[in-house]
Amino acid sequence: MGIDPGLASLGWGLVEVEGGRLRHLAHGIVETGKDEGMDKRLLSLAAAIDGLVAEWKPSTVGMENLFFWKNVSSAFPVAEARGAIRLTLARAGVEVVDFSPTIIKQAVVGSARAEKRQVQEMVKLLLGLPEIPKPDHAADALAAAICRYHHAKMPSPLGNPEAPSPRDKERHADTSLRTQASPRPRRRGPA
Repeated sequence: MGIDPGLASLGWGLVEVEGGRLRHLAHGIVETGKDEGMDKRLLSLAAAIDGLVAEWKPSTVGMENLFFWKNVSSAFPVAEARGAIRLTLARAGVEVVDFSPTIIKQAVVGSARAEKRQVQEMVKLLLGLPEIPKPDHAADALAAAICRYHHAKMPSPLGNPEAPSPRDKERHADTSLRTQASPRPRRRGPA
């Protein structure tokens, strides 16, 4: 399963592997109204995710990371939505793996600099769909699901199926580097 998180519009997409090929199962969006309070909107998202998990029983979810570089204030509602989604999936025992937009583009198109239209075209081709999935958030969610599949099928280090793949290790290492606190400067000379 893939999720493109959002508060106003959350995209979701489901794929499965059949005979070594990806197969489209379903996709859609969950919308919440601006006139609803934040609590009600988050509860709506959680209820929708609960319903999808109950119906489709996904074992793992690829979710797109937050990426805002122009309007940081719009990231806060999406971050709250991601938290509600993550909590709902954790309670259901579903593994969630986060991917940056560039990692998703690389996995689907082969280029981290791919345009949105290129990603949508590749989603259509990889899943054998007659047209690009609509709306855009659902197509993005299918791309996240495809990315999750590509990362899950990588061989695990030392044959341990529970160990993270080398790509997952790189991704987590990059994240930890950005969040680690700087070491305290060492004092020189007498104290």
